[in-house]
Amino acid sequence: MKTVVRYLSVVVLLLAFAISCKVGPKREQPVVESPDLYRYDSLSTEADTIVNLRWWEMFNDPVLDTLIRTALDSNRDAKIAAARVAESRAALGFTKADMWPKINYQATYTNGNIIQQQIGLPGTNQNIFAGGSLNWEIDFWGKFRRANEAALADLVSTEFGLRSIQMSLISEVSSSYFLLLDYRERLRVSKNTLELRDSSLQIIQARFDNGIVPEIDLNQAQIQQAIAAAAIPLYERQVAQTEHALSILVGFNPDSVIVGQELKDQIIPNLVPPGLPSILLTRRPDILAAEQDVYAANARVGVAVAQRFPSISLTGMLGAASQDLSTFGAAGAAWSLGGDLLGPLFHFDKNKRRVEIEKARTEQALYAYEKTVLNAFGEVQDALIEIETLHKELDARRNYVIAALNARDLSNARYDKGVTSYLEVLYNEQAAFQAELGYAQTYRQLLSAYIKLYKALGGGWLDEQEEQEANEQQQQNN
Repeated sequence: MKTVVRYLSVVVLLLAFAISCKVGPKREQPVVESPDLYRYDSLSTEADTIVNLRWWEMFNDPVLDTLIRTALDSNRDAKIAAARVAESRAALGFTKADMWPKINYQATYTNGNIIQQQIGLPGTNQNIFAGGSLNWEIDFWGKFRRANEAALADLVSTEFGLRSIQMSLISEVSSSYFLLLDYRERLRVSKNTLELRDSSLQIIQARFDNGIVPEIDLNQAQIQQAIAAAAIPLYERQVAQTEHALSILVGFNPDSVIVGQELKDQIIPNLVPPGLPSILLTRRPDILAAEQDVYAANARVGVAVAQRFPSISLTGMLGAASQDLSTFGAAGAAWSLGGDLLGPLFHFDKNKRRVEIEKARTEQALYAYEKTVLNAFGEVQDALIEIETLHKELDARRNYVIAALNARDLSNARYDKGVTSYLEVLYNEQAAFQAELGYAQTYRQLLSAYIKLYKALGGGWLDEQEEQEANEQQQQNN
């Protein structure tokens, strides 16, 4: 018993020392210089509220809201990302198990005359053992704790990766939905234009038949009618292909998609204050995931360093042993305690190179983090200038449409009265057609620019707990 107590005392001392010992570089948060303000931010003095918003609800389209929620539940990329989180959580538990003793059971039975033959005696010899064994490698240098740090950082990184995919999915569904509305609007404009040109062609055909207008007018009318007719199958094809892409995004087989409000009825939201650039570092999931990747790589340097030092293991066995099955239960307890020390001696710099490899990977992870931050700042800046300029462009295109439609109607009236040539009608009809198509495209681009801004700022999907915390924070700010 005294021997066992002595062994346990040694174990306690080793563990106490091991807890305080952990080799490798300490974890440090990566630092990136951020600008004081965004270049095109006109709302920098206002409170930052983007994180508290399900921003797609600002468009007030129930169909879009349904599509997004369906995609979050059914999209295959989102399911893959969720499975990665589950994998990383299991990997963390798997790694943590190395911290504790490995306890096994064992039973053996042998019977034979090998030993008797060797010493020249008759008969057989049987041996019976049943019991448990313990093997415990003490985390003397922090190898397992560093591995746990890396596994935990990997888990958090995959969780932020899931959030990033959810945000991208919301953005992609919204953009595809507005693109579908854009193509539907262009299809509507093309059909209306074809109706007008069919009517115009019939009139000019009758006038040509009666010798009132030259053949060139008839040819020009036929050309314009054909242009409008060719645009219809083009936009029908684009509508169908966009519907198929949107169906796959939400997790369904390619099919038609029911839409809500038409493009011209979609609400252009107010610009949400983007806040300070430094806030982006604590909110964008891709930045936070890249930060965790740096922590994981740094921890693996510690694992590599620890592998250059000897490992200390404790082994023990407790059971019952006998040479006769009939006396096995009455036999006394059989036990053993021991320790192992195993360390590298000459590995031709393999362990040193392992440390260098992990340090280089940590450096790569740090550069990847810095790149992610720079790209994030760039995406916000691009979205802000896109919104600012597209508002101006949309105003100009609105005036363009009003003037072009009025000029088209006036030209037709002037041509009917013989005041002008058909070239004037031709020019103004082309201008009106292109003006309506351009306005629809710019309107969609402006809606998509808001989507890009919300995504770039890290706003989007929050779980119930995060949403509650965000609302409480917003109330405190108010």
